[in-house]
Amino acid sequence: MLTRVVVAPSGFKESLSAEAAAEAIATGVRRVLPGAELDLVPLVDGGEGTAVALAAATGGRLVTAPATGPVGETVAAHFALLGDGDTAVVEMAAVAGLSLVPRDLRDPGATTTYGVGELIRSALDRGVRRILVGCGDSGTSDGGAGALQALGARLLDEQGEELPFGGRELTRLHRIDSRGLDARLAEVELLVACNPFNVLCGERGVARVFGPQKGATPEQVEQLSAGLENWAFVLTRDVAVPDTDLRYGPGTGASGGLGAGLAALGARLLPRFDVLLDHLDLDARLARADLVVTAEGALDHQTPRGKVPAEVARRAKLYGRPVLALAGTLGEGAHEVPGVDACHGILPAPMELAEALLRASELLTDATERALRMIVLGTRLPLTLNAVQAEVSGTQRPSSVR
Repeated sequence: MLTRVVVAPSGFKESLSAEAAAEAIATGVRRVLPGAELDLVPLVDGGEGTAVALAAATGGRLVTAPATGPVGETVAAHFALLGDGDTAVVEMAAVAGLSLVPRDLRDPGATTTYGVGELIRSALDRGVRRILVGCGDSGTSDGGAGALQALGARLLDEQGEELPFGGRELTRLHRIDSRGLDARLAEVELLVACNPFNVLCGERGVARVFGPQKGATPEQVEQLSAGLENWAFVLTRDVAVPDTDLRYGPGTGASGGLGAGLAALGARLLPRFDVLLDHLDLDARLARADLVVTAEGALDHQTPRGKVPAEVARRAKLYGRPVLALAGTLGEGAHEVPGVDACHGILPAPMELAEALLRASELLTDATERALRMIVLGTRLPLTLNAVQAEVSGTQRPSSVR
């Protein structure tokens, strides 16, 4: 019997927050299991919703702080002050996220993280002792150059002129004048919650992996990659803490290279789930579940590289709990995510992306209902049939036909 269901999804980019996704899944579960005990654990990965979730989980509060958005216009940004009174959470997506970049302006060579630095300054003004920067859902690829500019660094070309915003300008960077950096940075603990699989440079560098998703053409990808290589060289020479690998260090590519920029200031780049999920007591909640349902926008070969469903599945398996993953799209490798026992796409038929984004909540609820009805049907099959299936699965290789 399924009496306790943990619902632990991430958000669906540009359509559903993690909270909205959890509620949509819960509605679908209740249609099939009206008496089940539901434990909703909307999960954040450092991207959209991180500040709100951690403020709520710790009894903290949000602080509104207008700041420079990714295309240079002021946006109504925010950061969180956690319940301990000593920690601020700066969610980079709240000021430099892809959702803040209009579709007709998606040029990662021009967007900036300047607002991230402004939010860090605002947090310093509150007298906190620790600043946690959540990386994810970025619309930038400037290596954190804008953030450092907002914090007082001057990025100079060969003529000594300060560079304008944008990752494409980094190929012209000649020298960094760090004398104006905010002195208070040395007095706080600066932590970055990031995906450690993301690195700044090389064939798996952030410009090549994520640049196209942010609107970069193949030519722009190469331009951005060259700029970030130069950025890493000059930043290491003029600013970085000794022995810091800004090119290939884990997490240096986070949020278009923001990880590298902050690492140069002495920030510690930490695996995001180690930092974020402890606030939510996730492991204890998974241990009590009969079924775990997780979700994200796309389930594919990249999911095991630091995405929410893979982390939920990994932790659930520590307690032997079955995991169902729902996704907007199922790509190559979707059926091979370690720890995920079954996956299910939410689209019942082909449709335009705009319609799918608009109807995401409805589609997720209906897909949850369909998947749960199949699970319940399986629990009602005769025991002898279940035993035969178990014996066959143990002696034959699974079919490659999905």
